Amino acid sequence: MSPTEVPENLPAEISRALDAANLVPDDPAAPAQLAERLEAFWNAPLGSERLAEVRRLIRWMRNDPRPVSKRHAATPPITHSVVVRAVDRLVFRHEVLIAALEGSPALRERTAGALAELVEGAESLGFFGETGLPSGRGLGAELAVRIWAHLLPRSRERADLEELVHGLYRSKLDVDRLAGIPIARFRRLIGALTPPGGPNPWAPLPRGFADGFRLVLARMAAQGLRREIRERSTPCRLTESPFYRAARHGERLIAAWEEDRELGDRPEEFAAAVADCRRELSVVREQLEKKGVSVDVVFALEVLELSLDRLDAMAEIVRLPPGDERAGAVQRFVVMLAHRSAEDRSVRALLRRSVALLHRKIVDRSGEVGEHYVARDRREYRWMWTAALGGGLVTVGTAAIKVAVHALHLAPAAAGLLYSLNYAITFLLLQRFHLVLATKQPAMTAAKLAAILRDGQGAKRAEGIVDYSAAIVSTQLAATFGNVIAVSIGAFAFENLWHLLFSQPFVHREESRAIFESLSPVDSGTIFYSALTGVLLWAGSLCGGWLDNWSAYHRLPEAIARHPLGKRFGRERMARIAESVRENLAGWGTNVSLGFLLGMTPAVGAFLGVPLDVRHVTLNTGVLSLAASGLGAEWFQAGFFVRALVGVAVMFVLNLSVSFGLSLITATRAYGIGWGGVVDILKASWRRWTTHPGDFLLPPRTSGSR
Repeated sequence: MSPTEVPENLPAEISRALDAANLVPDDPAAPAQLAERLEAFWNAPLGSERLAEVRRLIRWMRNDPRPVSKRHAATPPITHSVVVRAVDRLVFRHEVLIAALEGSPALRERTAGALAELVEGAESLGFFGETGLPSGRGLGAELAVRIWAHLLPRSRERADLEELVHGLYRSKLDVDRLAGIPIARFRRLIGALTPPGGPNPWAPLPRGFADGFRLVLARMAAQGLRREIRERSTPCRLTESPFYRAARHGERLIAAWEEDRELGDRPEEFAAAVADCRRELSVVREQLEKKGVSVDVVFALEVLELSLDRLDAMAEIVRLPPGDERAGAVQRFVVMLAHRSAEDRSVRALLRRSVALLHRKIVDRSGEVGEHYVARDRREYRWMWTAALGGGLVTVGTAAIKVAVHALHLAPAAAGLLYSLNYAITFLLLQRFHLVLATKQPAMTAAKLAAILRDGQGAKRAEGIVDYSAAIVSTQLAATFGNVIAVSIGAFAFENLWHLLFSQPFVHREESRAIFESLSPVDSGTIFYSALTGVLLWAGSLCGGWLDNWSAYHRLPEAIARHPLGKRFGRERMARIAESVRENLAGWGTNVSLGFLLGMTPAVGAFLGVPLDVRHVTLNTGVLSLAASGLGAEWFQAGFFVRALVGVAVMFVLNLSVSFGLSLITATRAYGIGWGGVVDILKASWRRWTTHPGDFLLPPRTSGSR
C-alpha cells in the first residue's frame, strides 16, 4: 500500500492514529463513525450533496445526532454551563479528527483533495460580501422571503459557503461553540487539512475574500455618496469624500494583498480613511438635527456602520502576518459572519431590526422643542412653578367644558370630537402663552435620552440618564403641584361664581358621586386608564417629533420664507411666519395629536365594545374639584373624596412613569442596548435616590453644577 493510498480497514487506521496520539475516544464506536462520515464525504457528488456531508461531519464532532433543520427549535435555554459542556465536547471530537488526519498521510491527502474540489466549485462571494448586510427589500418583501425560506429551503446546484454556515450555526449556542475553540486548536485543524506538498483546499478562498472585500467597498461607497448622505455631510468635491477615498484606498490594499505584493503603508492609509468615514457619519448625525431624517437615511446609516465594521475585520486579516494573530482574526471574522448568517434567516431578528430602525428614525433627530419642560437650574424651576400655576388656571375651563359635554349624553363619536377639540385648544393655548401641563412630554424626550445613550458609555452613560431623569422628576413635581393647586382653587372659585349667578351647582350631586367613584383606584379602572394615558402622552410626543422632522426634512420653513406670496405680503412677514413654524410646529403637532388621542379614546372603546377611558392628573383634578364643590358640606363624607384623591396621585405616578419609561425603551432599542444596560441605569437611579434623594426634588442651583 502506497503512503497516499487509503487503507481498506479505515476504522482500524483511525484507531492506530489515535493510539499513536495517546487519545482515547469518548465512544468506542467513534473511529467507525468517523470513518463512515469521511467515506461519505469523499464519495458524495460535488456541489450541495458534498456540502451536506460536511454538515454531517461537523454535527458528528458536536456529538449531536439531531438533524440540522430541527436544531434551532430544540436548542435548550443557553446557560454558561451548557456552553462550556458543548465546547468541551466539540473540542474533544476535534482532537479525534485532527489526530486521525495527522497520523495517516493517506487519510489526510484524500480528505484535503475532496475538500479542495468542494471549495473550488463553491460560491463564496456572497458569504464574504453580503452575509449580514441589510438587503434593499422592504419589511413586507423581506418577511415573505424569510418565511418562504423556512417553509421551502432554497435548492442550489453549486455549493454555497453561506448555506453551509447557515446550516451549521442557527442559534447562539452553535456560534458560541465555534467561538469557544482555542486558537491553537483552530490552527491545528486548518493545518491538518492542508497536507504538505498536497492539494491546498483553501487556495480558492482568498479570491472570494478579495471580491467580497470589493463588494463591501462598493456598497459602502454607494451608500456614503448617495444624495441624502451628501446633503448632510461636510461640503466637498466627490473625490474628496472620505467614502470615495476609503473605496480607493481599499482597492489598493486588497489588490496588493491578492497579488502577494508588499503592503507598505496601504493598511495605515485605509485605516485612516475608514476613521474619516466614521467621523463623517458623526457629522451626518449632527446634520439630522437641522435637515431631518427619513427611513432611507436611517437605512443608509445602518448599512454604512455595518459595512465599516466588516471592512475593519477584513482589513485586520489582510494586515496581519500568518500566525496565531491572523488565525484569531480569521476565527473572529467567521464567528461574526456565522452570527450574521443566523440573523439573515430569522424572522424574529428581522422584526427586531425593523423595530430598531423605526426607533432610530424616531430618535435620530434630537431637536430642542419642548426643552422648557425640563428645569435645569433654580431659576428655570421658579419659572416652572409660575407656568404651572397658569396652566392649572387654564385647565379649569377645560375641566368645566368636559363636565358639560359629558352631561349632554351625546353619541360617542360626537362626544369624542368635542372632547378632542376641547383638549387640543387648551393645549395650544398653553403653548401660546408658555404655560405647562403636568406629565406632558416634550416632543423630543426619546431623542434626548437617545443622544445621552449614544454619546456616553458605561457608568457615564448611566449617570447621564439619571441626571436627566432627576431633572424630569423634579420639574414634573413642580408642574404637578402648580397645576393641582391652581386648578383646585380655580375650580372652587368657578363653582362658587356659577352658584352665585345661577343658584344651582355646576355639577349635580348624583354626577358628583359618579365622578368620585370613577376616579377611585379601587372602585374603577383608574389604574389601567392612567397607564393608558401615559402611553398616549408618549404617542403624542412622537407625533410632534415626527411632524417637526417632516418639516425639517422637506425644508418647510425655507419653502414658506421663499414662497411667491412674499411678493404680496412682504418677505419679512413670510420670514416671521417661517420662523414661527420652525419654532412651534413640533408643539402644534404634539398638542393637536394628544388632544385627539385623549378625546377619541373613549369613543374608540365604545365602538370596539371595550370600556376605555383616560385619566390625566391635572384634567381630572379639575373635574374632582368641580364635583367636590357641587356636594357642598357633603364633599368629604363617605371616604369617596379621599379615594379619588389617591386616584389623582396614582395618575401622576403612572402618567409620568409610563410615558418616560416608553421613551427610555425607545432610546435603548434604537441603539441596541440590551437589558444589561437598562439594569445598569436602574441601579444607578436607585443609588442616586438612596444617596441624594434631593436631586429628584430640586434642580441644581446652576445648570451643570450637579
